[in-house]
Amino acid sequence: MPDDTAPIFTMRIAAQLVGVHQQTLRGYEREGLIRPARSAGRQRIYSEADIARLRLIRRLISELGVNVAGADIILRMREQISELEAENAALRDALQRQRDRQLPAVPRLQPGRRRNPRRE
Repeated sequence: MPDDTAPIFTMRIAAQLVGVHQQTLRGYEREGLIRPARSAGRQRIYSEADIARLRLIRRLISELGVNVAGADIILRMREQISELEAENAALRDALQRQRDRQLPAVPRLQPGRRRNPRRE
């Protein structure tokens, strides 16, 4: 599985991919919306994940009319939601493992089917 966090794009290429000027990328970085990796020569290098984030930022600001502060809040909330969803999934799995250990196996019904009380 490829790593989408590996920095591979220079600022010039990233700006072209996102459809913004390089100065816009510098502004997003100054505002804390993006934190690209740096090469040994201190050149900004962007990953696939950075490009996806930049496209979202551009869409929020250019197409939806959200200001930079609003875009920052939206991005932070999306990260929190992702973290909470992952935590929720882990808790559901742990709960199911606990149920499997403590409760006897009960046959599951197929979705949409009901038990026929006359048969039992």
